[in-house]
Amino acid sequence: MATVMTPSAVGRTFRGSGLDRALPYLMLGPTLFLVLGVIVYPLIDGLRSSTGFFRFGRLVRSVGLDNYSRAFADPAFIDALLTTARFVFLVVTIETVLGLALALLVSREGRFIRRIRATLILPMIITPVVVGIVFRLIYASDVGLLASIAHAVGLDPPQILSSGTGAFWGLVVLDVWEWTPLLFLILLAGIQSMPVEPFEAARVDGASAWRSFVDHTLPLLRPTILVAVTLRAIEALTTFDQVYVLTRGGPGTSTQLISIYGYQTFFQFQETGYAAAMLFMVALVVLLAAGFAVGLMRRRGR
Repeated sequence: MATVMTPSAVGRTFRGSGLDRALPYLMLGPTLFLVLGVIVYPLIDGLRSSTGFFRFGRLVRSVGLDNYSRAFADPAFIDALLTTARFVFLVVTIETVLGLALALLVSREGRFIRRIRATLILPMIITPVVVGIVFRLIYASDVGLLASIAHAVGLDPPQILSSGTGAFWGLVVLDVWEWTPLLFLILLAGIQSMPVEPFEAARVDGASAWRSFVDHTLPLLRPTILVAVTLRAIEALTTFDQVYVLTRGGPGTSTQLISIYGYQTFFQFQETGYAAAMLFMVALVVLLAAGFAVGLMRRRGR
């Protein structure tokens, strides 16, 4: 006759075999292999490639740190870094201000407020390539939406994509339209998680809405703002899809971010080692920023 084990007996057998200690590591195994395959191995391979000289995709010889010293002596690389820094600073600043304003406007509960929230996050869920195509059609100087409006009111169509300044600011507008909802969601969650007692006390003391915002909302929301800004800066630093579809780095080098320059160096100029050195440095900056964001989130969770 078969013996039926009770749940307590199964638990004692499980603990006695030592599997209870190994179970957490076994459950982390698939995720660990995924991280190794997607993050660690590409970084190691990129580091290896960045110290070599390649011809037609094959390693010819090792050049040590020459590719890194070449990058800092390359005016095109420095220009791409400065363009990327300017782009990241502008889009993150504008998106943070707009995201905070929108979060404050719709922080109260209500039927119409929920519909407004759902509408505000729509740009974020659209594929970046599709957003780039749509804005290219909007900016087109012949049949674009802005050109049609200009013709309708008797004005000359704006030459956005044909001028360096216009293309850069057109890219900034695209990014702000697409990614302000991300800042909006993060900051809205932070606002809704704030304690209500300080605001009730300020209301009793007769404080104005502006004083309440400066004295209570901003200090309580500062950790959330730092996390949101860091996460968005990481994403903006690696922007590629929208730029490639909209301008491909042009006209000239006005919108040539470091991601575009690395792509062109790798695929068009076939300088594998040099491109790997540039992008490896960018990857290190992203990893440091990600570590900073994780530290902020842990500190906020305490």
